[in-house]
Amino acid sequence: MKIIRNATVASAKGPEAYFTGQVRIDSPFSTTPPARVGGATVTFEPGARTAWHTHPLGQTLIVVHGQGWIQCEGEEKQTINQGDTVWIPEDVRHWHGATASTAMTHIAIAESLNGSPVTWLEKVSDEDFLR
Repeated sequence: MKIIRNATVASAKGPEAYFTGQVRIDSPFSTTPPARVGGATVTFEPGARTAWHTHPLGQTLIVVHGQGWIQCEGEEKQTINQGDTVWIPEDVRHWHGATASTAMTHIAIAESLNGSPVTWLEKVSDEDFLR
């Protein structure tokens, strides 16, 4: 058994290479091999978002506060709200974050394949974010 106490895990700023705007990552977690699941609680201030990215085994998002947007490549942007759970299938190019005026916090869960849970791509432009 492994217990991670929230008091011992410091908040981290979302790396600028992968996020636009003010993003805070709290309570990151991972399992011990052979299990391969990991995740974190991520807070996006208004206007903040991820870069485009994919997950080799998909991703689950559980929105725990506020309102945000998510978009999969080739689809319309959708609104996600507190209480929503979103499944993004494996290798689907997508981004997610807050709306332009509302903060959003979600728990993000993904499994690693060959040691990696995510492939980061280019940032989402302001024009595409607001479209």
